[in-house]
Amino acid sequence: MRFLKPALVILALLLVAGAVARTVFSVQIGEMVFRSAVKKNVGRNALADPPDGLTVVLVGTGSPLPDPNRAGPMTVVAAGDRVFIIDAGAGSGRKFGEFALPWGRVEAAFLTHFHSDHIDGLGEVMLQHWAAGGADTPLALYGPHGVQRIADGFNEAYALDATYRIAHHGADVVPPSGAGMEAFPFLTNGAATRVYERDGLTVTAVPVDHSPVEPAVAYRFDYKGRSVTISGDTVKNEALIGLARDTDVLVHEALNDEMVGEIANQLETLGARRLEKIMHDIPDYHTSPVGAAEAAQEAGAGLLVFPHIVPAQPSRILYPAFMKGTKKAFDGPILMGEDGMAFVLPAGSSKIERKRLD
Repeated sequence: MRFLKPALVILALLLVAGAVARTVFSVQIGEMVFRSAVKKNVGRNALADPPDGLTVVLVGTGSPLPDPNRAGPMTVVAAGDRVFIIDAGAGSGRKFGEFALPWGRVEAAFLTHFHSDHIDGLGEVMLQHWAAGGADTPLALYGPHGVQRIADGFNEAYALDATYRIAHHGADVVPPSGAGMEAFPFLTNGAATRVYERDGLTVTAVPVDHSPVEPAVAYRFDYKGRSVTISGDTVKNEALIGLARDTDVLVHEALNDEMVGEIANQLETLGARRLEKIMHDIPDYHTSPVGAAEAAQEAGAGLLVFPHIVPAQPSRILYPAFMKGTKKAFDGPILMGEDGMAFVLPAGSSKIERKRLD
């Protein structure tokens, strides 16, 4: 006990000294922390040493409903060191940079459909592909019929911005030929259609049912014996199940209709008829978690991951309720998607390695 009082006095003095130091040297401390962060993060590349196989990154796993933890929909697939973007919801372009993914390696972007929450981040994506990635050709944008209108609209909206950047930084830094997007539309004709094939990577699309949204497609990426299938927005769909046959990873949207129903009931109580109607409408063109699990089981998928999560799940405490019943429907592993979640699929292996990008 006789040592306790001096120890407490010393501790108190140290705390006071620390507080004084933070006040007196706050500028210097801030500058030191900033320099350390710059050295650690600027120029970092999360795919600097890519595996020989596929890497799948959930950049944005949100939906149109506000979610403080999730950007709008974007999945990135890397085949070796070649990077492909699927959909570009709000904030996903900035999350791409936050996760230190390399703009200079983006070879193409793909759209599943043209709902606003899947395209409203495209401006940021095409800008960063050009300015941060140093592209000397426009971003290649693949999608079903109508994608030309999307590309034309963004190109027109960003036309003045491009002239400012060229005038400011110079054509040698931001080559005029690299601004904007170039559309590559395709037709599926109601069946699986190969829409991209280059250097061992094959991308196949099938039409899915997101009525009245049409066209809407799902994609499958195959590379060196590994595969990932991305549902886009759809009800449970036989064409998608066929596309996902024996896929390593099925990235399948999910809407919990019971939770959405609770929101609708509360809106009705508040007299918010318009929003209540929207909440009642949206379950009929999405897939429930159990429906997605049934699709994964029928397809023989190796892993099921939920992106485009409706409604928002701000705490992991909610995850079991959101996924209620899925384990009975699918006997493989199931994960709630989170921004920055990544999966590595090495060639010549059946392994699925999980990572987190920060």
